[in-house]
Amino acid sequence: MEPKPYRQAFPALTDENHIETSPADAEYNCIGHAADSRLWWWPGEVIGGNHYWPSGVAQDVTIEAFVSAYETVGYADCGQDGRFEAGFEKVAIYARDGAPKHAARQVDASYWTSKLGRTVDISHQLEHLEGTYYGEVVRYLKRRKSR
Repeated sequence: MEPKPYRQAFPALTDENHIETSPADAEYNCIGHAADSRLWWWPGEVIGGNHYWPSGVAQDVTIEAFVSAYETVGYADCGQDGRFEAGFEKVAIYARDGAPKHAARQVDASYWTSKLGRTVDISHQLEHLEGTYYGEVVRYLKRRKSR
């Protein structure tokens, strides 16, 4: 069986270390998914689709602007601490060359959930998406679980 096309961008993903958790859907992206939203979060205009960016947050593709965007939905910066904490949910921001490229939300002590662009959602470990496409995890944020 041929690997899924998204696996070309993420060579560390194998059949054994990730699970597809939803079908492809172009209505939302990884930034929205990490905030537990089904909206396409991105500063500025997105060609051909609807988008959302929190009011009052700089419309810049910078790590600080993305941190500020997550703060509007209750997240607080926790630096480089991605360890699982019961009662909290965390977001990891990936960046390449200083610019945010992706975000993932923590599911449990081992796994995170990600929306891969316009394609599927997956459950994975953070390091399996690091590399030339998304870069590296540069920041973690957390908020109390509401459920």
